[in-house]
Amino acid sequence: MTTDAGEMSLTVDELAARAGVTVRTVRFYGSKGLLPPPAIGPRRVGRYGAEHLARLALIEELQRQGMTLAAIERYLAQLPSDLSAHDLAIHRAVVASWAPDSVETLPRAELERRAGRVLADEELERLTAAGVLIADAETGAGGEDRFRVDTGLLRLGLELLDVPLSRGTILAAREVLMEHSRAAARELARLFRGEVAERDTRDVRDLSAHIHPLVVQALLTTFQRSLREELSELLSGEGPSGG
Repeated sequence: MTTDAGEMSLTVDELAARAGVTVRTVRFYGSKGLLPPPAIGPRRVGRYGAEHLARLALIEELQRQGMTLAAIERYLAQLPSDLSAHDLAIHRAVVASWAPDSVETLPRAELERRAGRVLADEELERLTAAGVLIADAETGAGGEDRFRVDTGLLRLGLELLDVPLSRGTILAAREVLMEHSRAAARELARLFRGEVAERDTRDVRDLSAHIHPLVVQALLTTFQRSLREELSELLSGEGPSGG
């Protein structure tokens, strides 16, 4: 349920049902410090918000990546304590990107089933602009449209549909992100090249497995801070130079 102000307010049973876990699991995560305590409402009933739901989804993704509970505790302890549900969703999308590329070819009906909603043609165009899917040249049985879908980006792309941005802006933003992320990756690879030159193949693979999530998390954290500062200046009416 939501409050009059539109904020999510759930009982522990409602939170567990939405997250697809048991109430016992929610309470266990709370006892381990993985979930912040709920707000106490009328009649001393704990109320949970969107941040709790997003954090449960992040924990689920970390477990899917094979992280132990102790490793998840360490990961969450490194995150800023004031992350919003949106920030946590971004972290979840980044964690999902640690897995090998997962591109599936899906008929439109299956794509909409996974999305949990009917997707209009304009929404499919926006998802294409964001790099989430590509229309397949061949149609399925009965002439149904098919799409090559980056399943790791699908959830984040669906959230993007609720943001009032034009297809052109999404395309331009994607180009900016691709250009600068490639440049950062090249520079980081150059820095690490000397470290791995003297190692054997197995050592290099182990090092890569450790570096990947650490670098991705560091990039995400620094980018979020920079973007938050830029948007704060924009919303306050100041230009990038503060004038």
